[in-house]
Amino acid sequence: MRRLGPAALVIAGALALAGCADSDAGGDGGPGGEAELSVGSAYMPQPVSEELAAGFLTVTNKGGAADELTSVSSDIAGRVTVHETTGGAMREVKSLKIPAHGRLVLKTGGDHLMFEQLKRRPKEGQTVSVELRFAHSDPVEVEMPVKAATYTPTTGH
Repeated sequence: MRRLGPAALVIAGALALAGCADSDAGGDGGPGGEAELSVGSAYMPQPVSEELAAGFLTVTNKGGAADELTSVSSDIAGRVTVHETTGGAMREVKSLKIPAHGRLVLKTGGDHLMFEQLKRRPKEGQTVSVELRFAHSDPVEVEMPVKAATYTPTTGH
């Protein structure tokens, strides 16, 4: 029985350490290990072009795991792309990260959505339906109000 005692302690210690590593890693398996996403401050400036429009919003993650915005669709556009802005230059990206206990802010002059191949040109006062899809979380439907082309939010961004 004495031989099993130290071996059992080693195994128990290894299991305890493995359990600690999982819960601290922020993965999907630990406590608080899922993203908890909500969307707010959504708007689209009235497009000045017949073919393109931009969209802005904030995705808040109250959960313990990061997620990523991977794609967007809307009934008013043939295609919606996700863009990041770095050093004043924008480029299309496959996804944008949403940190655990953090936010993804899409704003004028920064990361944003581009609505391409517009099927209709939305006017101020209307709303645009958008579906956001994520790497790990369920899709989120958002009603994006169309604001004046010169609109600048005072909060939320």
